[in-house]
Amino acid sequence: MDWSNIWMFWWLIFPIGAAIGGAIKSFDRASERRHRRRLEMMRAKAELRSGAVPAVAAPPASSGDADRSGGSAASIPPDPTLTQLFAIHDDVTARWLEYELDVAKLIAFPAMSDGRQPLTAAFLRAKRVADRLRPPTASARLSVEQLKEYRDAVTDYEVAFDLAERDARRVKDANFSAEERKRLDTAQQLLTVAVDEAATPAERQLAYRRVREELDGLLLLSDDAIEVLEKKVAHELPARPSTAPPAAPSPPA
Repeated sequence: MDWSNIWMFWWLIFPIGAAIGGAIKSFDRASERRHRRRLEMMRAKAELRSGAVPAVAAPPASSGDADRSGGSAASIPPDPTLTQLFAIHDDVTARWLEYELDVAKLIAFPAMSDGRQPLTAAFLRAKRVADRLRPPTASARLSVEQLKEYRDAVTDYEVAFDLAERDARRVKDANFSAEERKRLDTAQQLLTVAVDEAATPAERQLAYRRVREELDGLLLLSDDAIEVLEKKVAHELPARPSTAPPAAPSPPA
């Protein structure tokens, strides 16, 4: 082999190096494309499964047309497509809040509140996108592209929640150690006492404090979830048909 001739092509080092760098960047882009394709497949499956997401409507009239015709925003009727999309959007949010605000459900399915879980993280991202693209009212004037963008976001949101919920119900507390699972079980049992109307206010308050202690460092409870739980704990015993004075108020938490 004539090495002297090979050195004549030293300048090829630069384009080869650039090609290697481009290959590394292409790998990152490929990962992103795979994620997008997965969402597209999820969306297609959802549409085939339920047909809940309506087709894109005809482009609405511009605001200038409404002004010229003497109409106003208050007189614009709701768009049936947006109305249906709002219903799907609100239904998914309500299903998510059942986990977010119910401590018992969070203990049973902790992955639904763990943003480190890939499917839960994907759902939370889809939620942010859908919430950001949601029009202020069902009477909002949207272009065909804006309507399609919101429709796709709602579909991604719905499918991402279904996947996250299915995975959370599958794994349950499998991601915790044996000791941590024992603490979750204890918290679940104490929670039953904390919201039991047959228990005394003192018993409910003690059980509530122990629930918080057992969950400390295991689950992150939202402020709203804590508020809902505290209201359940502070619920007074039902009145009894007697002349006895009413029960004493619950002690402060």
